[in-house]
Amino acid sequence: MSALTESISKPGQAGGSFSRLTKFFSRWREVPLYREALAAGDFSRLPFITKREIRKNFPDNFLRAGQNLDALLAEKSVELEHTSGTSDERTAVLFARGWWNAQEERVLRLNDFIASVLDEHPAARRATIVPPVCNGVVCFSNFMAKSERTLGHTLFVNQARIPFLLAEEELARMADEAAEWAPQFLDLDPVHGVWFALFCERNGIKFPTVKFILCSYEFVSVVHRKILERVFGVPVFNLYGSTEAGHLLIENESGEMRVCEENVFYEIINADENGIGELLVTTLTNEIMPLLRYQVGDLVQRDRKSHLVHGRVRDALRRSDGQRVTTLEVDRCFEDVSGIAHYQLRQSELGVCDLQFIPDAMVIDAGDLARLTARLANLLGHQNEIRAVAVEKLPPQTSGKFRLTCRAES
Repeated sequence: MSALTESISKPGQAGGSFSRLTKFFSRWREVPLYREALAAGDFSRLPFITKREIRKNFPDNFLRAGQNLDALLAEKSVELEHTSGTSDERTAVLFARGWWNAQEERVLRLNDFIASVLDEHPAARRATIVPPVCNGVVCFSNFMAKSERTLGHTLFVNQARIPFLLAEEELARMADEAAEWAPQFLDLDPVHGVWFALFCERNGIKFPTVKFILCSYEFVSVVHRKILERVFGVPVFNLYGSTEAGHLLIENESGEMRVCEENVFYEIINADENGIGELLVTTLTNEIMPLLRYQVGDLVQRDRKSHLVHGRVRDALRRSDGQRVTTLEVDRCFEDVSGIAHYQLRQSELGVCDLQFIPDAMVIDAGDLARLTARLANLLGHQNEIRAVAVEKLPPQTSGKFRLTCRAES
């Protein structure tokens, strides 16, 4: 436990009472990773864990006495998956079979509109358009037949890591498959989903069976949401979580991000004067691989019963006075701006920022662009104007996800 005891922390701002976790202690003590740390019995004094602790001695750090991974896989009682590798190297994770779908449905039903669709369509079909590395099904280096990309009620539509390089023929194939599948909802990575949406808009393609859109996998910008709502004409909801921890927050019909307390116990640590801090989660339903005080790597702010997801810790920028500026704070500058499909605000080691953006179908007004860059400069405390350049594409990370904000040294 030496790696863990180095990071023993003070209690974070908890989303509930620590006392409600005591019923899990006897089960958690069977997990080698936590056995020593839980001996004292004080959850608020447990060390944080990260992907590094998950990887170290995996899977023996999680398997109980007498358990063997090969045997569990052979009897099909567990599923072995991997994280996308966006914020760290790819990390193996274990689920009890059926766990992922069960915890997802609990979260989705916190949204009454989604719950009504699921009640009307118990076998609701979804078409998923996400980076191939993120789904564990599709390989972007080899074409796969539709039958190989269909799992239960889910069709994985895209097979490309960089959406901006897709030929019109490939986008047409994706649209044809989605139309034939007739899904009740779309499950989208926002950048990949927007590129698909713009193709559909250019070609007048509609999906009459689609009732709503889930956006997840990475930060959902206001520019993404605006295009998805315009093209598909259905509600767009933000679903936040991670491969290793499951689904953590869902946007309801009022635009509030709600936590599923049955799935997770959460804390916010190292909060600033505005209450924005790093999210810690303790998963409550994945018995094969529980995560205790897991440092997700995201910034979150609690506002009464709602939460604001501010983006990755490593994607935060710095004001000229050294104060942190989050991805959400940057993204708010784009709320009343049209004509942008995707963007990246990059900050150099010297603090200089450049904005690159991919134009939407409608051209951005020169006055709007000037007001946007002035707003960004004010947010960052810059005296000089921020240079904005339209580009045809922006580079993804290895995982196929994109960064809206980033610093040169990170």
